[in-house]
Amino acid sequence: MDLKLEVVVLSVSDVDKAKEFYLDTLGFRADADFPIHDGYRIVQATPPGSACSVIFGEGLTTLPAGSARGLHLIVTDIEQAVGELTERGVDVEGPFHDVTGAFHQVAPGSRVPGLAPGRPSYGTFARFADPDGNEWFLQEVTKRAPGR
Repeated sequence: MDLKLEVVVLSVSDVDKAKEFYLDTLGFRADADFPIHDGYRIVQATPPGSACSVIFGEGLTTLPAGSARGLHLIVTDIEQAVGELTERGVDVEGPFHDVTGAFHQVAPGSRVPGLAPGRPSYGTFARFADPDGNEWFLQEVTKRAPGR
């Protein structure tokens, strides 16, 4: 059985501000904006090249705005991606890599500034947040692991 991640629901405080950030600033594709009725609105946007979308709006979740953590966008050139986001006004932390050389930890002192030594695929990250604080990471993947 195939299981494909299709949508991630984000909690935001201001739908129009979030829509501007995801569509205009990040360049996500606008898939839908359905104002069903007062208190119920669905906005769907998809990152360029992705099969998975984000949905945000009103009446979609009880989670506090900005509560999403650890969302990852995969890029083939992290320096270029960081540069483009910075030019678009996004505050980006990184690039960085984990002190262990594995996936990034949250422990203080575990993030080492700069590209991962030897620049291995999956080894370098950058972090940014949307206006509500929903946390996103860029991860550089230049060669996929077998079976991916």
